[in-house]
Amino acid sequence: QVRLDASGGGVVQAGGSLTLSCAASGLTFRTNAAAWYRQAPGKERELVATINQNDFRNYKDSVKGRFTIFTDNTKNTMYLQMNSLKSEDTAVYYCNLPGLSTWGQGTQVTISS
Repeated sequence: QVRLDASGGGVVQAGGSLTLSCAASGLTFRTNAAAWYRQAPGKERELVATINQNDFRNYKDSVKGRFTIFTDNTKNTMYLQMNSLKSEDTAVYYCNLPGLSTWGQGTQVTISS
């Protein structure tokens, strides 16, 4: 059974950095495209960044230049490095395969001003 769980969230001051991790079971990132999503309070879940099997990456406009998605295939783990964090980055962050309807554990990221 495929499951992806995010971790590494916390409270960070504006301008700070944080790196999230995504542990996967039932799949390998080497052969699957994957993505990070987030859901802010009162808002719909949105796509933040994607990475495919050829290491092609795509980002939501508001995080370009600040966030980096990457995988470590030796650990079968995906990461989201987040720099220059802003208050509007506050959300619960999830990782998933594009189109997968089930969701694993998210991780709360709170940016304090």
